[in-house]
Order: sequence, then structure tokens, then C-alpha cells
Amino acid sequence: MFDSMKFTQWFDNNKVNLSSESSKAINGEYTGIDWPRVIPFIAIHLTCLFAFVTGVSWIAIAVCLVTYFIRMFAITAFYHRYFSHKTFKTSRFMQAFFGFLGACSTQRGPLWWAAHHRHHHIHSDSDYDVHSPKHGFIKSHMTWFLNKKHFPTQHQRVKDLNQYPELRFLDRFDIVPPIIFAVLVLLLGIYIESSYPQLEASRWQILIWGFFISTILLSHVTFCINSLAHKVGTRRYNTNDDSRNNFLLAILTLGEGWHNNHHQFPGSVRQGIKWWEIDISYYILKFFEKVGLVWDLRYSKTQPTTALNTNNSIANGENL
Repeated sequence: MFDSMKFTQWFDNNKVNLSSESSKAINGEYTGIDWPRVIPFIAIHLTCLFAFVTGVSWIAIAVCLVTYFIRMFAITAFYHRYFSHKTFKTSRFMQAFFGFLGACSTQRGPLWWAAHHRHHHIHSDSDYDVHSPKHGFIKSHMTWFLNKKHFPTQHQRVKDLNQYPELRFLDRFDIVPPIIFAVLVLLLGIYIESSYPQLEASRWQILIWGFFISTILLSHVTFCINSLAHKVGTRRYNTNDDSRNNFLLAILTLGEGWHNNHHQFPGSVRQGIKWWEIDISYYILKFFEKVGLVWDLRYSKTQPTTALNTNNSIANGENL
């Protein structure tokens, strides 16, 4: 029999957070992959196969790379360095705008993302770290967030962000931004198809490459920070976890691959410490600082990672 509650949970996360099963999830009694909830995640993967039907063109690849870059920056600079770690300050408009762009990546809302990441830094690679490779590579890469117990947003970990209704809205209806983004990509495809027929790109080709393939690439490269960046790479600092620096991941994630640096100095806006450690997100944030879009960039190079183990750090986003 069709479960209408599962269907509505695709669109309204409060149906999860306020359900009778939510307390069981928080207490760890409600486990296993919630297959009805992950149907959209599976569908996005399968839709990429339509690339064999639509074909490919250089403009489709260009759109794919641009939409990847924009949303990756929103994840790395704002979901991670701003919402999770408070490494700089910005306006309410900017945090809402990049919160929206981050949600367009299909990696849930800013509150959910930041809450899990703050928990990760406190318990990194311990038994309490839900996406440590110690519990299995596939689980750390992907299946952990498909588990029923990890769907509700842990609001007590992001009290500093809960005060903004627009962020709570994005977190509650996190499926809406990707839909809007997909429609915008389709409209761009319609414009390219009608105005530049010589490019031999159809609206559906632009949609498949500019949204679906771009989203899958973005998602799995981001997931690699949880999985590969704790298994493959070098360790400059003897942190209390298995974090590693990985040059390739740093390029693909606009700077997040300097993961060992980040775990040593989690409160720093800059993750590429050496001059040759490319950190594109940091460079863009420095430009934003120049034009007044962000300010008070933090360069924490003396904080020990043990400073994370305080309740205040969870509530206020400090030292994370």
C-alpha cells in the first residue's frame, strides 16, 4: 500500500523531524536505509543515463562545469567554512543566498549539514563518528546519510543558525532549491537551443549535463572528503584522527582536500597553508572580502584540536 507520509517527507522534512519515529532515530533505535526517502537520490543517478540519448556537446560540458563550480563553492565556502565553522562573517542576505545555492547541490539543508559536520569534528574517526571509514568505506562515503537515524536535523548542535527563519525554511524544504535550479538550467537549455542552433545542443542535453551529471559529480567528489580524505594522502600534523591532505581532492573540491590541515586548524578560513596548496574557495573569499561581501576572516593557527570538546563549541560554532 502506498505510504503518503513517505511521499510528503520528500518535500517537508518536518514530517521526519516531528514524526513519532524521530525520537527513536535520535536515540539510535531506528536504523537501516529508508528506501522510500532515498528514491530521489537514486533517480538522479539513473537519470544521468539519458546522456546516452541526448548526446554531448562542448557547451553542455561547459554548463556542467559551471554549475558544478558554483555549487561546490557554496558547499565548501558557506556550508563548510561559514555555517559549520564560522570562519568569517557576512550579511544575512549572503548567508541566505549561498544557503540556497548550497541546498541546490542536493546535500540537504544548511542546518542539517552543519549539525552533522560539527558532530564529525568532535568525534572524528571515533566510534561516534557516523561517517568514519573505520566503519566501512561505502558507509563513510554514502550510506551513512541514507540511514533513517540520520535524516532528522539535530537542531541542538546549530543553535546559532536556528535563529534565522530563512535558514530553517531551506532546511525544512531542502528539495525545493534543487528543483528550482534544475528548472533554471532547463530554461538556459531552451535559450541555447533556440538562439544558438549552431551549437547543436538541445534543452534536454543541457539539463542532463548541467543539472543531473553535474550534481552527481558534485555529490560524490564532496563525499570523498569523508571517505578518501581519511584514507589516502599525507599527514603533516599528528591530529587525533586519520585526516589526510590530498592534492587531487583539493583541486576537485576547491580546497577541501587539505583535510589534515583543516583538522589541525578547524577554525581557519584558509585550508591550503603552504603557498603551493591551492585553495580556490579561500581565494574567492579573499576577493569577497575586498569588495565587502564578507569580513573578519579568521586565521586560526594555534588552536589545538582538543579545544573542540566543549558544549559551547557545539552551540556557538566556535573552534569547529
